[in-house]
Amino acid sequence: MVIILSNVYEDDNVRIVTEPIETENPVLIEGFPGIGLVGNIASQQIIDKINMTYKGSIESKYFPPIVVLYQGLVTMPVRVYESKEYNLLLVVSDVPINPSVSYDISKALVGWSKSINVKEVVSIAGITTMEESEETHVFGAATNSEMLDKIRDHIEVFNMGTISGISGSVMSECLMRDLPAVSLLGSTQTQNPDPRAAAAVLEVLNSLYGLSINTEELFEQAEKIESEMQRLAEDVKSSEQQPGYRREFPMYG
Repeated sequence: MVIILSNVYEDDNVRIVTEPIETENPVLIEGFPGIGLVGNIASQQIIDKINMTYKGSIESKYFPPIVVLYQGLVTMPVRVYESKEYNLLLVVSDVPINPSVSYDISKALVGWSKSINVKEVVSIAGITTMEESEETHVFGAATNSEMLDKIRDHIEVFNMGTISGISGSVMSECLMRDLPAVSLLGSTQTQNPDPRAAAAVLEVLNSLYGLSINTEELFEQAEKIESEMQRLAEDVKSSEQQPGYRREFPMYG
């Protein structure tokens, strides 16, 4: 059963509570932790650089029983932000999502997106590549040909493989619910936090949505960011190693 109130979207396992969403037909970007923490790092940079407004949170009994502290203030681990200027919504998480519950989270997220008339979804994640290269590539996939054409000139088309975890689940749910979506995958050669891969994805987002986010800071502070995010990366790795998780192909994120 799904209940929709003015500021609450709730099903049996997930609750999304926000202030009223003011943008009409927004683009929704999601950045859950995964390989290289690409989605998490890129999303936090977007929030900071375009001064997005905190709107609410996503809650679930499946999330770890924690809150996040920032400069002494308590905040929720999975948060929703809005930018009226850029007509954007963004969901970012500071906790890993166990793959065994990805379906429930993505189902609620896409259902909520449909209820507030989200125009399209952008899923940000990392992808592990075997090829050693100093250049970071961004691979892309889409739920329909129109969305693929939209990103084709900005990415390398991900022709064959799998997208696992919460990002794959979100894309699958978007496909089933007929909500246009694209997946942007920053290439990385490590499970460790990779700000360079996040910066490459941000450059694509700049081109697609006119965000003009300066990515030089990510390169300049790469070592500091890698250190700060290492603990979250270890949590993600631990989550993926729990029973019931199986990676289809090691080279795909």
